[in-house]
Amino acid sequence: MIIVFKPTATVEDKTRVKAQLENRGFQIHASNGVNSSLFGVVGDTSSLDMNLLLVYEGVEKVMRVQEPFKRANRAFHPKDTVVDVCGVPIGGKKIQVIAGPCSVESIEQITEVAEAVKASGASLLRGGAFKPRTSPYSFQGLKELGLDYLKAAREATGLPICTEIMSADKIERFVEDVDLIQVGARNMQNFELLKELGKTNKPILLKRGLAATIEEWIMSAEYIMAGGNENVILCERGIRTFEHYTRNTLDLSAIPAAKKLSHLPVVVDPSHAAGLWWMVEPLAKAAVAVGADGLLIEVHNNPECALCDGAQSLKPQRFDKLMGELKGIAQIVGREL
Repeated sequence: MIIVFKPTATVEDKTRVKAQLENRGFQIHASNGVNSSLFGVVGDTSSLDMNLLLVYEGVEKVMRVQEPFKRANRAFHPKDTVVDVCGVPIGGKKIQVIAGPCSVESIEQITEVAEAVKASGASLLRGGAFKPRTSPYSFQGLKELGLDYLKAAREATGLPICTEIMSADKIERFVEDVDLIQVGARNMQNFELLKELGKTNKPILLKRGLAATIEEWIMSAEYIMAGGNENVILCERGIRTFEHYTRNTLDLSAIPAAKKLSHLPVVVDPSHAAGLWWMVEPLAKAAVAVGADGLLIEVHNNPECALCDGAQSLKPQRFDKLMGELKGIAQIVGREL
């Protein structure tokens, strides 16, 4: 339920409404704009009489929210959310680029790539330490050693690091060492993991599941936010369709749809969507054109010998060229890169 206050409503008016609702066990999410303010009421609001709420001085109107997600709903929070990742704002005017290899393979490899992507303008470094693979015989990542190498690359370059968490038992280590915790597509509906991440204050990059609807994707964000952590970034990475030419099908329509439904920033991963390096560039450009707040791009200094997903990785020289081209597209749509 949404309670919209009149522009003339006083602090006392809002305090009375809030106290009454909290006394009945509801949680209140306050949002204040330049000309108006509102309360998002979380809980079973079926027992609330909308007309009685209008009796309160200062209340302009009351609306019921149809979507099952509340905190992530744009109706609760009309303004775009900007998530701060160690001083890097994701969701504002500037489009942020998170770049790096699919997997951390050695300290030399991750440091060399980190230095290259930073020189090209990337704001954050990505790299997989724990790798969820379809086959149990595929490279599973360097695990804790990979995290140590990522930390070393961060120290060398100053780039905040983003890497994927696989299970709740690693949360303490990730909270201590990782700047942006990624929840992969296969864990998007690992609700126990999401609940535990909701107890932290770390920014979370939540990837859309392989066959998840947009509503299911945002509902997973709601799980994290319901625990108290509102630092959530959505990531579209392609969904499974009948098409086999590409690894997945990048759903560009999900970007404006998610931004209409939710106030959370949306990042796009064209690398995992296509699975083909030569498609990454046009898909990245299209993502910027339709409103993405950031990009997640795989870059490898020797993709021919990569231990994971070399076929979808750009070489540093191509990434540098792409960054220059993206700046022009960002400018056309009123953004910066």
